[in-house]
Amino acid sequence: MNFVIVTGLSGAGKSQTVRFLEDFGYFCIDNLPPSLIPKFAEICSQTQGKIEKVAIVIDIRGREFFNDLFKSLKMLQNMGYNYEILFLEAKDEVLVKRYKETRRNHPLAHDGNIFEAITRERNKLSEVRNQAKHIVDTTDLLPRQLREELEKIFVEGETFESLVITVSSFGFKYGIPIDADIVFDVRFLPNPYYIEELKRFSGLEDNIRDYVLQWPEANEFLNKINEMLEFLIPHYIKEGKSRLVIAIGCTGGRHRSVVLASEIFNSLKKNGHTVLITHRDIGKDVSGEIKR
Repeated sequence: MNFVIVTGLSGAGKSQTVRFLEDFGYFCIDNLPPSLIPKFAEICSQTQGKIEKVAIVIDIRGREFFNDLFKSLKMLQNMGYNYEILFLEAKDEVLVKRYKETRRNHPLAHDGNIFEAITRERNKLSEVRNQAKHIVDTTDLLPRQLREELEKIFVEGETFESLVITVSSFGFKYGIPIDADIVFDVRFLPNPYYIEELKRFSGLEDNIRDYVLQWPEANEFLNKINEMLEFLIPHYIKEGKSRLVIAIGCTGGRHRSVVLASEIFNSLKKNGHTVLITHRDIGKDVSGEIKR
């Protein structure tokens, strides 16, 4: 089990870092009292390998508890666990600007003077900075660039894709999914609903799949969509996007959209992407008139 201790100056990007580490598969805890680290390690060891990577944010918000950090890390090491310290920092003027933009109070700015609070914090954290394995200056980093830096440190050599893709079929008559990033309309294809012996089945069944995919335009559509997605996905990952929802819609969300969503899901999975699938409206009532 590997532990990452995330620490550093207030306003340097620890919250953003934790979100990225969660995307990388880390179990993250914010502001854990250092004295509880050994006990928490014991709890993690009881998960039978389900928790292998842990990131713990520890900083001066812990007040007097922060002083227990090195003692707890020594105990962690004696228990046979590896750990590394990630220290985040930035220039004073940038930290002040960030605090003013968020209108939050610095943990040590009891008198309202942020510059003096930052100086006190730097002094208090100097020892832990000296022992840090990784020091990241976020002064000039955009969120995407910070993610790239963290990937270099914590994902190097791993087979990992940070983007989780959900392919969802739906029916336009019930509304477009509000969380959709990309929406495709497949109502241009012939509708099995109008074939009496097919209308009661769904796109999960072979007879509907065979009917939908018999049309050349359906296969041409799939080829173009898959080609476009393979172009887009690396760029979404580069920009730091962690979740992508692709919505495929037909009239009722039971036949055509289900078939094509399933085909797109299978293609993405075959190409090694992290992908999920949902069929939002497949169980809706199929009685009544449905227009093309």
